[in-house]
Amino acid sequence: MKKIFFVAVVLFVTNVTIQAQSVKFGVKAGLNYANEIGTNIIVNSINYKTEAITSYHAGLVAQIGLFKGVAFQPELLYSTQGATYTKALVEIQNELGYISIPAILKIDLNKTFSLELGPQASFLLSEKNTFDAKDANTFDFAAVGGLGLKITKSLFLQARYVLGLTEMSKDAQTKNSVVQISAGILF
Repeated sequence: MKKIFFVAVVLFVTNVTIQAQSVKFGVKAGLNYANEIGTNIIVNSINYKTEAITSYHAGLVAQIGLFKGVAFQPELLYSTQGATYTKALVEIQNELGYISIPAILKIDLNKTFSLELGPQASFLLSEKNTFDAKDANTFDFAAVGGLGLKITKSLFLQARYVLGLTEMSKDAQTKNSVVQISAGILF
């Protein structure tokens, strides 16, 4: 029994070591279709309807092979998110600039498509709005899910949904909701 366990551990470590040596770095960029969702969206005591905005994200990617068909993909992105608030003829724009750090587990479904799942931590860097937001949170934690498309050995496309799990502000009781479409290259 000890010999079988020892052989299994050696094979496992060898496989992880071989796969871990396949580390690639790259860049990616793309579009965000961002909105703020919540049950009680109130700004300055007035209930507003939100509309999505189109923005962007860009940054660095690393891909670390763990096993055959499974990789860890940490990223460092600058991402703009937010929404437009409307009520009658009043329109308020809210654009938030985040440094986002997704920690994605990438699982190959076949040679072309992959499933991408994981958490994302974001830190607020800038806020452009036409109203005075009070008690804005500078940290956003989110769940990420999506699909990847491998075009060539180096080129890829991604489609993801990012669902904020923390409230953006005590007053607004809203969370980020972002659909991302990306293109990138690994070196």
